[in-house]
Amino acid sequence: MFHLTLPMKDYANYNLQKHNTFGIDVQCQRFVEYNSIEEAQALVRLLTPADEPILILGGGSNLLLTKDYKGTVIHSGIKFLKQLDDEHVQCGSGFGWDDFVDFCCNHQLYGAENLSIIPGEVGASAVQNIGAYGAEAKDLIDTVEVVEIATGEVKTFTNAECAYSYRQSKFKNEWRDKFLVTSVTYKLSKTYEPKLDYGNIRRALADKNITTPSVHELRQTITEIRNAKLPDTKIVGNAGSFFMNPIVSTEKYLTLVEQFGDLPHYTIDDTHEKIPAGWLIDQCGWKGKNLGKAGVYDKQALVLVNLGGATGSEIVKLYQTIQHDVKQKFDINIYPEVNIK
Repeated sequence: MFHLTLPMKDYANYNLQKHNTFGIDVQCQRFVEYNSIEEAQALVRLLTPADEPILILGGGSNLLLTKDYKGTVIHSGIKFLKQLDDEHVQCGSGFGWDDFVDFCCNHQLYGAENLSIIPGEVGASAVQNIGAYGAEAKDLIDTVEVVEIATGEVKTFTNAECAYSYRQSKFKNEWRDKFLVTSVTYKLSKTYEPKLDYGNIRRALADKNITTPSVHELRQTITEIRNAKLPDTKIVGNAGSFFMNPIVSTEKYLTLVEQFGDLPHYTIDDTHEKIPAGWLIDQCGWKGKNLGKAGVYDKQALVLVNLGGATGSEIVKLYQTIQHDVKQKFDINIYPEVNIK
């Protein structure tokens, strides 16, 4: 297979173990990393049917690889941050997400602080609509700049055009594998309005005798909460929260209350409630348990872990078993948030 030499990383039979936080030891047929819009354009114009299928990879923190990838993995190496005006910040798609959050907190730009220390890169925020503690990337994204794989053309999509919803976007659905994200522009606020009512933020602040936290105190508190329940990917392979929290009808929620008593929930609207998937999994007795080398983290049942040398297939067997048990006990379907390949 012949490829023109480009000023970018371009490797054959490339090991992906360091490119997925689960630490699954698999290879891809070809690995390419572009470092500019121009390189992205040159790359897509040189792709041939022999390079397919294509996997667009960010930091690999929301990915489960189940086998060697018989195709081309494309990664963004575009790493820059530029403050465009008082409220807008543009970041290259390969820029670290938490580095962006840190910049905002240090420059009186508000709205991203509840999304502290989420692993991964900026490009993934536009695809996955990452979220935590009552905030979502869609609340901040203004525009997304991309290169269309079929034509090499540069396009810019507005927030509305991306059709964001809970952990979803057009990039995950009808636009899947059609665009390379090159940069994302965010609109922050100059007014600090801390969101404290999600999860145990207020309780953690109260333990510090803080009632009205500064943005740095809030960021530090959220960092501590996440670190307490999420294992370090450098030590224990994982992809953070593995399952999406299911949203059920209010009627279904009230039926569950009758069966199981009061249970944690977050009201979505007048007819829907969100139930923590971690709680459902814990109630099924899975916290701290394992199937072979794949396990459920003992501090947070929402997190599946590689106990050492697990294959992607072992993780799949574990999550499917958990899905079955939650369905049997609660008659609720839970689905992976993680992209499975």
